[in-house]
Amino acid sequence: MYKIGIDVGGTNTDAVILDGNQKLIHSVKMPTSEDIETGITESLHRVLSETGIDRSKVTHAMLGTTQCTNAIVERKKLAKVGVLRLGYPATASVLPYTAWPEDMVGYLSGKYKLTGGGYEYDGQVLSEINETEIRETLAEWKGTVESIAVVGVFSSLKNDQELAIQKIIEEELGIDIPVSISSTVGSVGLIERENATILNAALFKVIAATSDGFEKALIQEGIEQAEIYLCQNDGTLMSLNYARQFPILTIACGPTNSIRGASYLAGLKDAMVLDVGGTTSDIGVLTDGFPRESSLAVDVGGVRTNFRMPDIVSIGLGGGSIVREKDGEITIGPDSVGYRISEEALVFGGKTMTTTDIAVRLGMANIGDAQLVAHIPTNFAEKAYEKIAQMTEDAIDKMKTSSSNVNLVLVGGGSVIIPDEIAGVATVFRDKNGPVANAIGASISQISGQYEQIYIYSQIEREVALQDAEQKAREQARLAGAVADTIEVVEVEEIPLAYHPGNATRLRVKVVGNLI
Repeated sequence: MYKIGIDVGGTNTDAVILDGNQKLIHSVKMPTSEDIETGITESLHRVLSETGIDRSKVTHAMLGTTQCTNAIVERKKLAKVGVLRLGYPATASVLPYTAWPEDMVGYLSGKYKLTGGGYEYDGQVLSEINETEIRETLAEWKGTVESIAVVGVFSSLKNDQELAIQKIIEEELGIDIPVSISSTVGSVGLIERENATILNAALFKVIAATSDGFEKALIQEGIEQAEIYLCQNDGTLMSLNYARQFPILTIACGPTNSIRGASYLAGLKDAMVLDVGGTTSDIGVLTDGFPRESSLAVDVGGVRTNFRMPDIVSIGLGGGSIVREKDGEITIGPDSVGYRISEEALVFGGKTMTTTDIAVRLGMANIGDAQLVAHIPTNFAEKAYEKIAQMTEDAIDKMKTSSSNVNLVLVGGGSVIIPDEIAGVATVFRDKNGPVANAIGASISQISGQYEQIYIYSQIEREVALQDAEQKAREQARLAGAVADTIEVVEVEEIPLAYHPGNATRLRVKVVGNLI
C-alpha cells in the first residue's frame, strides 16, 4: 500500500509517496501555481508518473494547503456571514466586528444580531434565548447570508443554548446553510472566540472547493479508493467531512507539517525546527513529537482570535530573499523573488541577487551555475552571510524558553542558506529529504481530537470532569477519521480561573489515533 502527501507552500508545492512501512519512495517539488489547484494536480501527476506505482494500491492521500489562509489575507472567495450573539443587553457595549479591518467586514456582509441568551461566569443563566426574535432575524437574512456564526456568552462553560439555536437555523433556513458554533471553535474570551467563529463560517466555500478539487485530481489519476484527509494546524489530520465543519483548523498547517516531517527525518521528539522557504522562514518547537501550541491570542488577516494555533515565529528570510547594499549596509529581504527564483536569481542566469546566490558564492550550496556569482566580492558575501546568521539566531532566541543550547532541525527548500554553526544551537540536523519535509509530515500524521471546556470542580468531581473531557475529545477524533481503539490521550491541560470562587478550571484534553 502507498500514501501520498502533498503540501502547498507560498513558493513550492511538494508531493511525496511513502510505502506501507513509512519509507519515502519518491518526492517532487514544483512551483506553486497562482490558482493553487493547478500546482496540486501537476505535482500529483508527476510524482505518480515518475514512480509508476499501481494506483489501486494508494490507500491514503493527504493535503496540506494554504487556501484558507490566502482567502482571509486576500479577502477572496469568502462567504457572506450572519452573526447571532447570545448576550443582549449585557454585551452591547462591544459589538461584533469591533476592531476588524473595514474591507473584511464589508466583504463578509457585516450582518449581526444581538439577542437574548448566554450564561454568567458561574453557569447561571444570563438571559433566556428569544426564539421568536431569532426566527424573525433569520427570515430577514434569508438569501443574503451564506453561513451563520452562533456565539454565546460563556458557551465554553455551557453550550446548550448555542446547540438549540443551531436547530432553529436548520428549521428556518435548511441544512444546507453551514452553522459554526463558537464553543466548538474557540476558547475562553467572547470577542476572540466570536472572531474565530466568524472566520470559520466565512471559509466554508473555500474548503469545499479545495476538498472537491483534491478529490477530482485523485480520480483523474485513477485513485478512487483512497481515504482522503486534510492537514490540521496541530500536526495531525482530519477527514474531509470534518474539515468542511472546521476549515479554520487548516490555517498554519504548513509549518506544522514541516515540524512533524522534521521529527520523522531527524528521529527527534524534542527540538527546534527551522523551515526555510523561498520567501519566509518559520520557526517552531517540537515537544514530544508534536508542534508546541501558542498560548496567546493570534492575529489572522488582521483579526484577533483565540482558536488553536501553533507557536510559530516567521521572519522575512528565504532562499529567494533579495540581497541589497545601501549606504554601506547590507539588507536581506523581506521582499523575495519567491517561486521565480529559477528565473531571477543570479545562479540561474537572472539579474537579482538572492540569499541563495550568497550561499553558492561561498561554496555553502551547490545550486545552479557558480560561475554566474563569481563576480560577487568575497567580503560582501561574507557580510551578507553573517547577516543571515544573525537573523536566524535572533529568531531562535525568541522561541527559547531557557538559555540552554538547543538542537535545530533544518528543513525546507531554502535551508541551504543557513550556516552550520549558529549561536545558541548545540547541533544542526540536515537531511537530503529536508526540502520536502512538509509533504512528509502531511503523509505520516495521525488523527487528533481536542476538547476544551470550563468545569466547576465544586459542582463536578475532578475525575468525572477529566473523564467527560476525554470522552468528548475521543469523539472528536473519531469524527475526524481516527480508528476508535487506537485513540490515546497525549495531553491534558488544567488552568484554574482565579476570578471564579467555585474552583473553576479550564480543562483541555488532546488525543490522537491512527488513520482508518
